[in-house]
Amino acid sequence: MTPVAVAVLVFVALLIGWLQSDEEYVVPESGFGYWLGIAGSVAMLALLMYSYRKRNKSKRVIGSVPTWFRIHMFLGVFGPVVIMFHSNFRLGALNSNVALFAMLIVATSGVIGRYIYGKIHMGLYGRKAEAQEILADIESLRREFGQKTHVADPIFDELDAFGRQIIERPTSNAIESLWFGGVQAVRSRFLRARLRDQMRRFVEIEGRTKGWSWWQRRRRFSEMNEVVTIYFNALLKAAKLRFYERLFNLWHLLHLPLFFLMVMAALVHVWAAHRY
Repeated sequence: MTPVAVAVLVFVALLIGWLQSDEEYVVPESGFGYWLGIAGSVAMLALLMYSYRKRNKSKRVIGSVPTWFRIHMFLGVFGPVVIMFHSNFRLGALNSNVALFAMLIVATSGVIGRYIYGKIHMGLYGRKAEAQEILADIESLRREFGQKTHVADPIFDELDAFGRQIIERPTSNAIESLWFGGVQAVRSRFLRARLRDQMRRFVEIEGRTKGWSWWQRRRRFSEMNEVVTIYFNALLKAAKLRFYERLFNLWHLLHLPLFFLMVMAALVHVWAAHRY
């Protein structure tokens, strides 16, 4: 099932539950509503199993990391939905409100983390898109560029300098990576326009020397422009990847404390519900 289909299904379920909340078919204190709270709490605690599986490489552990990731994603949706039905879509005592909003914050954080995760991976369970692989693609494009079009050295020099600046310049945090990526994206537009003019002049000179027709010159320029565009896109993809990696590390540092805060709030809520 696609993420869009899951989102629509969850939205419809929550909408139906919210519209029926005045009927009070479910009450948190007893019966089915009480067991919904237990089920939702267990589901949220079970989210820790994915972190445990990632750190435990033993073959004795049942299930692969991708399998546990799927379970983690399912529980991250199932738990909050069940808890919302447990609360009958209403606020209650202070301790229950704190637990509820802590859970919603963690769930929202999880959705954001899933989005960032998708930006730095090729597919949900695919291998990580390393910047070095992008660089290998760039080098192959550069060789193809030179062999097929015999571009003048100044164009190569500018392309190489721009590529080295993007890949080799270190950035210490997500904000710096974002700023650096934005600046390079603007620079790439101006540089691409300048190189396009240089390539057009080069094709005109080469065309006159070899007696090319207008159509041959146009086709050669289109080939060159396409390769340069792929080159720039690959470089900017590498810069974007570095930003999302920094952002994902920052998200991870924030998500875990929020999760444990939610657990503490839930424990206080359970204690208060049974104590009073």
